[in-house]
Amino acid sequence: MLTVGVDVGTSAVKLIVMNETGEILRTVSRDYPLYLFNGGWSEQSPEDWWEATASALREVTAEYKDIAAVSFSGQMHGLVALDGDGNVLRRAILWNDQRTQAECDYLNNVIGRETLLENAANIALTGFTLPKVLWMKNNEPELYGRIKMVMLPKDYIAYKLTGIAATDYSDASGTLLLDVKKQDWSDRMLEIAGLTRTQVPKLFKSYETVGAVTDNAAEETGLSASSKVVIGGGDQAVGAIGTGTVEEGTCSVSLGTSGVLFVAMDGFAVDTSPAAIHAFCHANGRYHMMGVTLAAAGSSKWWIEQILNTDDYSAEQKEINILGQNKVYYLPYLSGERTPHNNPLARGAFVGMSMSTSRAEMTQAMLEGVAFSLRDILTRIRALGKEVSAARIIGGGAKSPLWCQIVADVLNVKVQKIHSGEGPALGAAILAMVGAGAYATVEEACAKIIKTTETFIPNAKIAAEYDKHYGIYTHLYETLKETYTRIFEV
Repeated sequence: MLTVGVDVGTSAVKLIVMNETGEILRTVSRDYPLYLFNGGWSEQSPEDWWEATASALREVTAEYKDIAAVSFSGQMHGLVALDGDGNVLRRAILWNDQRTQAECDYLNNVIGRETLLENAANIALTGFTLPKVLWMKNNEPELYGRIKMVMLPKDYIAYKLTGIAATDYSDASGTLLLDVKKQDWSDRMLEIAGLTRTQVPKLFKSYETVGAVTDNAAEETGLSASSKVVIGGGDQAVGAIGTGTVEEGTCSVSLGTSGVLFVAMDGFAVDTSPAAIHAFCHANGRYHMMGVTLAAAGSSKWWIEQILNTDDYSAEQKEINILGQNKVYYLPYLSGERTPHNNPLARGAFVGMSMSTSRAEMTQAMLEGVAFSLRDILTRIRALGKEVSAARIIGGGAKSPLWCQIVADVLNVKVQKIHSGEGPALGAAILAMVGAGAYATVEEACAKIIKTTETFIPNAKIAAEYDKHYGIYTHLYETLKETYTRIFEV
């Protein structure tokens, strides 16, 4: 049996073809434009996602004819608004867009955090979908009035394949429209959005089949009309499936453009503190908690390519050989910060340089600062009674053994790499396998397919030193918090 996992990312769509033993037979990707403007606005065209996905599927199906099922991982939170004819009303407003602070203030302060936590298990953040809907209502009322359906990025691809408006519980958790505990749309949150249940997709578990490929979509993609379309999930939940993070208390760390620390749970739990730990549904049908730092590998790309003007990441790390003693600190808030500060005005900073500070020390501080931001998340999750002793690591940053070791020492947990770096696309292919009947459960599929290849053990002495440095790191944010606000007032 063959399945296709489709990862609808922010920079490109990536497809893998996998057999039921977990062997990846083919990988294909297609880039598409990203529109950044107005100092924090971020959009993409859903039609670009579809054209790229259809093109990649044609390349795949030219070689592999018998695709049993296709499933998806998708960038979360993006607002795709369709009219009554199924046409896109405007470019999608993406997860990293920061225009909705006024709407978030309204939701958190006027509607109130208590109402949000009771009905959606999460407070409002600028990345979430509901604030984007309210932004359209406040700023584009004519377009808002024509909305027939609100959906998420990956769901638009499923819609183009099947003609069915569908989503899953994991991705819907990030809209602020879902009652996460009840696993159903929240009537109260829909009322706040000015939407009805007819304007949101039907809900499925991530491994459930939405339908079959339509004749038109089969012609555009080369898929068979008998190929099943399994809805998949949000990229973080599906990426966790791709690491085998499915059992209670298991953890994954993603060092992608943004950084995510994700803990799987059998039961529902909610964080009522201001720390903004997300309580979401997992793609295995259960629950998870996670936190996000907005510039993880994004910090590395900015520092190495834009500031140091090189693309040799390994060379910049060669002179870093002593951990736990660096006196330079880096705050990775290049795009604002989500967890635990929920502050879109926060900005990056290097602190502690002297005349003797070297280029390598600055690079090390950048790597350590991102690891400290992940520890911010883990600290809050541990405070909620969830213990973590190991983490599986994925994403572009995980290619660096040094960074993996720093993460292990800063978090003081063992860090494991897995056999594949495909993450979300692999998770999507696994969900497609379950949906096609090759495996009875997601847990069974992960146990058979996912393998660990390398483990980074924390050094107790270095971890103790990082404990001290982490205290200084957390103090720096509190010291600079007022300054961030003043910067934007000038």
